[in-house]
Amino acid sequence: MAVLTAPDRPRGRAPLRTAARSGSGRRVAAPPYRRGVRANGWVRPAGLLLGTAADAVAGDPRRGHPVAGFGAVAAALERRCYADSRVAGAGHTAVLVTAAAGVGVLARRAVADHPLADVALTAVATWAVLGGTSLSRHGSALATELAEGDLAAARLRLPSLCGRDPAALDAAGMARAGTESMAENTSDAVVAPLLWGAVAGVPGLLGYRAVNTLDAMVGYRSARYLRFGWAAARLDDLANLLPARVAALLFAALAPAVGGSPVAALRAWRRDAGAHPSPNAGPVEAAAAGALGVGLGGRTVYPHGVEERPRLGAGPAPSPADLRRAARLSRLVGWAAAGLAAAVATVRASARRRPSS
Repeated sequence: MAVLTAPDRPRGRAPLRTAARSGSGRRVAAPPYRRGVRANGWVRPAGLLLGTAADAVAGDPRRGHPVAGFGAVAAALERRCYADSRVAGAGHTAVLVTAAAGVGVLARRAVADHPLADVALTAVATWAVLGGTSLSRHGSALATELAEGDLAAARLRLPSLCGRDPAALDAAGMARAGTESMAENTSDAVVAPLLWGAVAGVPGLLGYRAVNTLDAMVGYRSARYLRFGWAAARLDDLANLLPARVAALLFAALAPAVGGSPVAALRAWRRDAGAHPSPNAGPVEAAAAGALGVGLGGRTVYPHGVEERPRLGAGPAPSPADLRRAARLSRLVGWAAAGLAAAVATVRASARRRPSS
């Protein structure tokens, strides 16, 4: 998949220098744009960390969420161009993902000469695409409702976490669904966007969120979307191939923080992930099951049909207390991913600033 990256320097120009020599041999200062490229390697890491902090404090907006707006545009376009074919679905996906990433490219160019504005733009984009705080809050609230026996409230909340049919689930089924969703969505809604932001900046943040949102909308194996949603689902698989493994490693590394074992997490990942129908959900859910010491998988009811999921992990079925531990582990993985993304962005900026030989 082509990665759209922020234009840190105009195409076709020689490596940038902080100063150049005039015809008389005197050193003259480089233009502000050129100085900024070399001097402001802190911009992207700072923006990613500030955006993560904003998500931790504010969570998702109650109204006017940018992702919801993108979803409305995607649904409107689907109504106009839907056909039961892969070609139509691929066109739908290509237009929307290119548009989202293109907005990021134009916005990044508009602030390229203004480091503080660049930080603010990256922070706002990061906050807009992250869903970690809302995810952990819903997981904790679902755990409380299940522990208190308020199944009606739990069924109303479950669609905020996953696309399963809550009417078909009892308390144990909702605890399992919530735990599996905490694991998969920590990767999709936290780790992956941060890593794409580290590698490709604002275009990467917006482009990734477009891909993942389209997968959530049309990437189902239902009669309507089996062909139309194929491109979105495959592109999402590709975009999450590395982030999902990073998320699984973070789940394993942080397992002791919730009373779990890194060894058990890695063992479950190695033993069970390959049986999962998703190449990316398998490693994440298996590692989370091992980290929490629970068993996931089994009969899974979606609006479009029933799937039998493989067994992940070797422990008992998750309880509401385990779901609460999963929410806590999700928050920790999110912060660790933010630190990792900032480090990756810093290293990339340092490599770009290094003079060529």
